[in-house]
Amino acid sequence: MSGRTQARACPERTCVGCRERAAKSDLLRIVAIEGACVPDHRGTLPGRGAYLHPASVCLDLAVRRRAFPRALRVQGPLDTADVRLAVEKTAAQAAP
Repeated sequence: MSGRTQARACPERTCVGCRERAAKSDLLRIVAIEGACVPDHRGTLPGRGAYLHPASVCLDLAVRRRAFPRALRVQGPLDTADVRLAVEKTAAQAAP
């Protein structure tokens, strides 16, 4: 027996904020467009992507660690206002 399983593996990515691995479907993809971080909900925007838990704690950690420019391989600071709005909207939907 080769040790392979019949179940398909769920792709995992690492959150740039807390550095924990999670299923790709549980994370929010972020891309850099013209000096700003833009949330990519459908995962179809072109360019290099970074993944983030849709939680303000992870977003604050990523901003403090300057993780977005490093993960997206761009020079200089990036505006994260759009990402912050998307995270707050996701948190509001999750709360009853």
